[in-house]
Amino acid sequence: MKLRMGLFCVLSGLCFTVSAFDAGHFGWFLLSGVMTAAALLPVVRFGPRHAFANGVVLLLALFVIGLVCTLSEGALFYPEMRAQLARSAVSGALIYLLATAVMIGLGAGLGLTSGREQPIAHRSPVKAGLMVLLSAIAYMVYYEVFGAIAYQFFTKQYYPHAAEQAMALGIWFPIYQLARGVAMTSAVLPLVYTLRLPRWQAALAVGLLVWIVG
Repeated sequence: MKLRMGLFCVLSGLCFTVSAFDAGHFGWFLLSGVMTAAALLPVVRFGPRHAFANGVVLLLALFVIGLVCTLSEGALFYPEMRAQLARSAVSGALIYLLATAVMIGLGAGLGLTSGREQPIAHRSPVKAGLMVLLSAIAYMVYYEVFGAIAYQFFTKQYYPHAAEQAMALGIWFPIYQLARGVAMTSAVLPLVYTLRLPRWQAALAVGLLVWIVG
């Protein structure tokens, strides 16, 4: 099984190297693709049993977290690149569609889909909505704290005017981050409701997915 899972990650990761034909750096794209496939492997193994439903859960996470939320932040800090980012969104969507189809096919072909039965606690819609909001608030706080630390020590050279741009937005900047938190939490909510794993394992799987895909 470990060999088959490793093969799944490598073969799925190759889908994410399409951009290397234009940008180069094949090895880095492959490493990124393998990590992304590994983050999505629990969905393939323990997510919805039906292939279509599994694909929808995968695509939702990839589109919202990996594409929309990432590129929207790029457009915020690099407004002069919005046209280029819009083109990237189209190519990114096609790559994610290809990767999802390959992952679903490999999951079935390699026999990775688990028959494990695990009771899944379903919250009421009111509680689920409240938890989405609380998660979004937590994300906004984490972004402000750890994002500021990462900016000061690691990423400032790539976003030299980010602080000024964020301050210029005023109250709209935390509102924007809150909206991103809502979007990302909502994107993984179907996974939370369908992942056939014990709660702590499901929490770890979802957290790694959001971290690596995002």
